Amino acid sequence: MQKGTIGVSTENIFPIIKKFLYSDHEIFLRELISNAVDATQKLKTLAAVGDYTGETGDLTIRVQLDTKNKTLTVSDFGIGMTDEEVEKYINQIAFSSAEEFLEQYKKQANAIIGHFGLGFYSAFMVSDKVEVITKSYKEGSKAVHWTCDGSPEYTLEDGERVTRGTDVILHIDSESKEFLEEDKILELLKKYCKFLPVEIAFGKEKEWKDGKEVETGKDRIINNTKPAWTRKPSELKDEDYKSFYHELYPVAEEPLFWIHLNVDYPFNLTGILYFPRIKSNIEIQKNKIQLYCNQVFVTDSVEGIVPDFLTLLHGVIDSPDIPLNVSRSYLQSDSNVKKISAHITKKV
Repeated sequence: MQKGTIGVSTENIFPIIKKFLYSDHEIFLRELISNAVDATQKLKTLAAVGDYTGETGDLTIRVQLDTKNKTLTVSDFGIGMTDEEVEKYINQIAFSSAEEFLEQYKKQANAIIGHFGLGFYSAFMVSDKVEVITKSYKEGSKAVHWTCDGSPEYTLEDGERVTRGTDVILHIDSESKEFLEEDKILELLKKYCKFLPVEIAFGKEKEWKDGKEVETGKDRIINNTKPAWTRKPSELKDEDYKSFYHELYPVAEEPLFWIHLNVDYPFNLTGILYFPRIKSNIEIQKNKIQLYCNQVFVTDSVEGIVPDFLTLLHGVIDSPDIPLNVSRSYLQSDSNVKKISAHITKKV
């Protein structure tokens, strides 16, 4: 019998990432925002346990579009990285800092989204160059500037960032020009990030003045950081449930009633399922229930989670225990899925 180690050529890995890492290239924005949220949640955890004693300040994640220079930038004010951490977490593919952090702070940690260590590389699906400018929260840390053009080679040098946190700058390639359109980025942010737990700003709010739309000086915050399903049922009134329903489905009639799901054993599951008003011409709409993982939108195709006879329901299901593949786009068969499906059926 012969044993050995399978080799992976670094020269060939980036073309594979660029083409096949995710089925939808638009996923890159979800992944980068999720990383920014994780960095922010980690800082909150460190502050809560006393391992960070400085001012947290404004933690808003900012998304900036520069059509002239063809760049899209995601900036956070989270924990940042040292040069050693950049070497460890950026230069080693599929090495996730989330796993180490959760192991160390598993009792105190805010919800951490990433586990695979591949999300950052989704940036190369739409970019011909990616820059990371980061500065760690650790005292005495210097800013670091990492640059890569999608080949196995990179540069790492001193950066110019003054504040704690990270900027990820994508130089959008010629085949991905749609991601330089404001409306497209806004659409994706609202699709994937509208319920993330950290405020996300994209541009400024607009108003009509003198017959035309003009920007105000106020940040356009695209997400609701405390959606109804993340709160305790005792904190919510009927109007809160109805308001959230219309946030999900703006043109729908008021629901008949709803069920608030909140399970922490033997699996984690939260959510709200609504029973819509049934019209005479019933149409089975399978894309009404939305699946989230730690408040990140995953899919609205929930076969295997909700039994077919309950597909008329509307609402949200959120569970970090539902097994997902690296793209978080398709559910894998697992015993937890069957348990969750059985629990939902029982509750209904």
